[in-house]
Amino acid sequence: MKKLYVWVALIALTLGSVGMSAARESQSGKLKAESVAGVFDYYLLTLSWSPTFCLTHKDNEQCSGKGYGFVLHGLWPQYAKGGWPESCPPMVALSPAQREQGLTLFPTQKLLEHEWSKHGTCSGLGASGYLDAADKAVAAVQIPEQLQPFSTSYYFEAQEIARMFRQSNPGIPVDGIAVICKGPELSEVRVCMGKDLAFGSCGKGVKTQCRAGDIRVPPSR
Repeated sequence: MKKLYVWVALIALTLGSVGMSAARESQSGKLKAESVAGVFDYYLLTLSWSPTFCLTHKDNEQCSGKGYGFVLHGLWPQYAKGGWPESCPPMVALSPAQREQGLTLFPTQKLLEHEWSKHGTCSGLGASGYLDAADKAVAAVQIPEQLQPFSTSYYFEAQEIARMFRQSNPGIPVDGIAVICKGPELSEVRVCMGKDLAFGSCGKGVKTQCRAGDIRVPPSR
């Protein structure tokens, strides 16, 4: 009888440890509920400042003297309470025609394939619908004249960059844009949009991530 009690105690201890471990992983974000296509609250249009990317990816085809300024990084479905769905089933590969369409929007095929599989599959629109939405989202944002491609470095505060975008796009609310830096350089500008691609407020966790003071905006390559 004592042996039976010992075994029961060991099993309970093991199950308890597994449960606590799972709970810790869930709290740390390692475990996620399965993402479902079309189940999200808004889009995050992410525009990458190509010259900053090219500082550390000089051999990338995006950086071969094409003179890019802002390029499409992605159109990401988001949850209002924070986080996002990703890699939603069913995972369907792009057709040749869809890949051709995507390359008119994204600077490289590798980025196109990645963005479709991780984010586009969660739009619920199918590949062609997602690419059409990305095209409309990019077209809806007017890049400020001060941030068109240029040949020398400029320095702005992050809030100045956000203000320039809001002036060029009056519909963007104060809490509808975030400026992202990589070290001392501008990396991305992120614009929040509803499912109808109208400008809107960002959800939890989307905010400017830059140091205080001036940040460098590298010249086009």
